[in-house]
Amino acid sequence: MSASTLHPKLYTKNLEQIPTRNGYGEALLELAKHNRHVVVLTGDLAESTRVLEFSKKYKDQFIECGVAEQNMAGIAAGLALSGKIPFISSYAVFSPGRSWDQVRVSICYNNANVKIAGAHTGISVGPDGATHQALEDIAIMRTLPNIIVLAPCDFEETKKATRAAAAWNGPVYFRFTREKTPCITTVQTPFEIGKAEILKKGRDVSLIVCGPLVYKALIAARQLMQEKINCEVINNHTIKPLDAKALLTSIKKTKAVVTIEEHQIMGGMGSAVCELLSQHYPVPVEMIGMRDTFGESGKQEELLEKYGMGVKDINTAVHKVLKRKT
Repeated sequence: MSASTLHPKLYTKNLEQIPTRNGYGEALLELAKHNRHVVVLTGDLAESTRVLEFSKKYKDQFIECGVAEQNMAGIAAGLALSGKIPFISSYAVFSPGRSWDQVRVSICYNNANVKIAGAHTGISVGPDGATHQALEDIAIMRTLPNIIVLAPCDFEETKKATRAAAAWNGPVYFRFTREKTPCITTVQTPFEIGKAEILKKGRDVSLIVCGPLVYKALIAARQLMQEKINCEVINNHTIKPLDAKALLTSIKKTKAVVTIEEHQIMGGMGSAVCELLSQHYPVPVEMIGMRDTFGESGKQEELLEKYGMGVKDINTAVHKVLKRKT
C-alpha cells in the first residue's frame, strides 16, 4: 500500500473520528441487504455494538439472546451448521471472555462458520473500567485452531473486515473499540485477510501495529523523521494468520522491531510476531501494550498515556531498540 491510499487529511486537525464499532453496524446492514443467510445475535447489547438498526430492519435475521453469552455461542454454532452466517455481537470481555469454552468446542472444534465480534476492547473503553476493558482476547482466541483473528484500525477497515469475515468460510474473531478513533484509511485502501499493509516505507525500524494505535504509530514515525529515523509502519490487522512473508521482508531490511497493540503484551499480537522472529530471523524487539496489569476508569487519551501506549512511548521504544541493533 502506498501512502496515497491513506486519508488525505491524515496529518491535519480536520481528520474525522468515528468509533470502529459503527463500521461493524453499517457493514452488517449492507450484507443483509444482499444475503438472507446473514444472522445477527446479541446479548442485550444491540445499541452498544451498533446492531440496533439491524434488529429493526431485519427482524427475521436477528436474535436477542439476553445476558447469556455461552448459550448465544451454542445457538450461533447451530445456525452456522445449518447454513447460516451468524455474527455474535457482544463486548469482548463477555464474548469470547465468558463463552470461551463454547467458542472452543461448539464453534472452533466443529469449524463452524461463526463470526465473533468483540466490542469495547483495549484500555480506551475508558470510563467503563477494568471489568469491561478487554485486554486478553487476542491471546485466548489465537490459540484456538481453525479461527481467524482480526484487529481493524479504523471505521472503514472495520467495515471491510466485517465483509471479509462474512465471505470467509470458517470461524472469525475480530475486535473493535468503543470510543471515536481517527479515520486514517479510505474506501480505496486495500484490505485482505492474511495480508499486512505497509502504510509507510522505512529502513531503520519496523513498527508492527494493529487496531486504532496504527494512527499513533504513523504520528510517531512522522515525528521521528525529524531526527532522521526512518520507520516502516505496518498495519498488521490480521493477527492470525500472520503475513509472515511481508513481516520478514520488512524486518530483514530494518533489523529492529517495535510491536504496538492495545492488549496485554503477553500472548497478544506482539507475542505472535516474536514467535515468528524466534524461528526465522531473531532481531531486537521492543513491545508496547499493557504490562501484566488491569486498567482503570478514565478518559481514553489519559489511559493510553498512563499505560505507555502514546506517541511519546512509541518514540522512546524506537530509540531503545535502535540502541540494541548490531
